[in-house]
Amino acid sequence: MAAAADISVQFEVLPPILDPTCDPPPLFDGTIRLYVDYVCPFCQRVWIVRNYKGLQEKIKLVAMYLQDKPAWYKEKVYPENKLPSLEHNGKVIGESLDLIKYVDTNFDGPSLLPNDPTKQSFAEEMITYLDTFLKNVFTSFKGDPVKEAGAEFYYLEESLKKFDDGSFFLGQFSQVDAAYVPFIERFQIFLQQVFDYDITSGRPNLAAYLEEMNKIDAYKQTKCDPEHLVQYYKSRFMASS
Repeated sequence: MAAAADISVQFEVLPPILDPTCDPPPLFDGTIRLYVDYVCPFCQRVWIVRNYKGLQEKIKLVAMYLQDKPAWYKEKVYPENKLPSLEHNGKVIGESLDLIKYVDTNFDGPSLLPNDPTKQSFAEEMITYLDTFLKNVFTSFKGDPVKEAGAEFYYLEESLKKFDDGSFFLGQFSQVDAAYVPFIERFQIFLQQVFDYDITSGRPNLAAYLEEMNKIDAYKQTKCDPEHLVQYYKSRFMASS
């Protein structure tokens, strides 16, 4: 399969995380800001798109802790008090899947949704299935993931066979990859380390997919810390009730 048509991305020096004692930036001053938690997979979706489109200078990151945000964020920026969100043109937009589309549509850089109607239809199908995919894999952590989550990774494997013009879900890197890969990344780490389950075993397309993803600079800087991830998932999904 063909490799991704990646653009050159320099690793940026990430801004410090703002804790509850920090003052806000000069809000609604024309600066475009993406509010994120660096370890949140939902934030990672939009962060990847921003990087892939080469918008590091255009869209500034503002980092905070998902569970310990400054009070001014809810009061002055986003009353929903969720991350991620985007401050643009005097308003704030939320919800990661909406933001993937918004950033892709409203800013310069390579388009992450092909014009091909067949690919657009498949993209919609995969995004619609995403909640089911996540629910089933997360639920499997309390049982036997090999048996209970195997069908979900089979779904990914079969989806990656749909187009033969690249290693990604729509052939070339797209909004679908940005939506799925933060979770595939985490599932691969957690299932391998905790259950000794290699999600790529017997799934050559999924193995090739992850290999190609890891060549994309726009993605690499956004990846989670495996040790932190494993401890967090253990405490959240496997702690005794």
